[in-house]
Amino acid sequence: MLTRDNLHAYQHQAIEFIRDRQRCALFLSMGLGKTTTTLTAMSDALDEFMASRVLVVAPLRVANTVWAQEAANWQHLAHLDVAICTGTPAQRQAALDRNATITVINRENVPWLVQHYKKKWPFDALVVDESSSFKNPSAKRFKALKRVLPMLDYVVLLTGTPSPNGLLDMWAQMYLVDSGRALGRTMTAYKQRFFESDFMGYTWTPRPGAADTIHELIQPVSMSMAAADYLDVPPRIDVTEHVPLPPSARRFYAEFERELLATLDNGEEIEATSAAVLANKLLQAANGAMYTDGEGAFEELHSAKLDALAEIIEQNPTENILLAYNYKSDRDRLLERFPDAVLLDKEGHAVNEWNAGKIPLLLAHPASAGHGLNLQHGGSMIVWFGLNWSLELYQQFNGRLHRQGQTKPVRVVHLVADDTIDARVLDALANKDGGQSTLLKALRR
Repeated sequence: MLTRDNLHAYQHQAIEFIRDRQRCALFLSMGLGKTTTTLTAMSDALDEFMASRVLVVAPLRVANTVWAQEAANWQHLAHLDVAICTGTPAQRQAALDRNATITVINRENVPWLVQHYKKKWPFDALVVDESSSFKNPSAKRFKALKRVLPMLDYVVLLTGTPSPNGLLDMWAQMYLVDSGRALGRTMTAYKQRFFESDFMGYTWTPRPGAADTIHELIQPVSMSMAAADYLDVPPRIDVTEHVPLPPSARRFYAEFERELLATLDNGEEIEATSAAVLANKLLQAANGAMYTDGEGAFEELHSAKLDALAEIIEQNPTENILLAYNYKSDRDRLLERFPDAVLLDKEGHAVNEWNAGKIPLLLAHPASAGHGLNLQHGGSMIVWFGLNWSLELYQQFNGRLHRQGQTKPVRVVHLVADDTIDARVLDALANKDGGQSTLLKALRR
């Protein structure tokens, strides 16, 4: 069992930062041990009677498979009573009835929890794992936490991707830390002070110098750490595999992109009613199948990416592959083409099998495997069968393998259908990363 002596110097630095601030945000890149770091800080607060009960809010799979297990791995944390408050109402109630020192709940159930306790809120410390999921101030989960902020002595936000879509994402997260002292009491005031919008109010662009000012305002209660600065992590190698579409699929794609209307081989017409629908349909077409109705039915257009994946598997017979898919239609086609593939389950049972090296091809949606899972022991190759526009999901998914504990260079392979929207998505992800990287560098200590 690991002991406190096994903690790294940078983890002790983060623990002291939490201790000194009590209400703070830690922007730690994947692999820096944020769960162990935060549990240690909370354990110290409990031991010193600075806190009495801790609530951890996390993505569902992380809530079920990470926090309690991490506590059990460390000698100085093994005494912590960690209750998992997920599942059915009866299961959640049973977890609450334990009055555990640390309660872990999935973020979807935060409004239920706040309503359950009302004015008898029992927690005085809050940890929000992957706080960027609270970036929307209109969301029920944010509003629920906002109600209990006055009853909290500790608030610790954790994420490696604080601003996946730009600095607008920062306001709600920082409000949870300081109730608006740094960036303003309302999102409207924040926008008006630091951003300019188009005449319709759809696009908000930071005013000149605004980014630096925002960085300075949140710096006292924020800490950023990058794995590259502290860990000897094997290199990551990004590979783009260009996938030519067969002529019939190429003609269909070009017609649909040009006319916003195309006819499938079965005679059914597919129409894009907006730019967003068009982009989504083009991504489907690039992957090889397009939905035909709202009930999940789809028509296969080509197997080019499936064929490319088969070649990758054949060329890498000793590699276990973690594959990211974007649509259920792609998932179904992958399972049909590769019957030995394993789908990452909600309970996380496949994680142990993967880390034991027993799963050659693990299929996962980025939203289900994007946060908190330690998969670095099972393989060193990621294949993106289909991309999406989320920088957060993209970075977090890649971080499942490219993190501390990985012993091999990690190859991230992108299957990009030639002359399609795939290339634009890759470019968009690269451009979003630039703004977030500037923020994280400004908050390093």
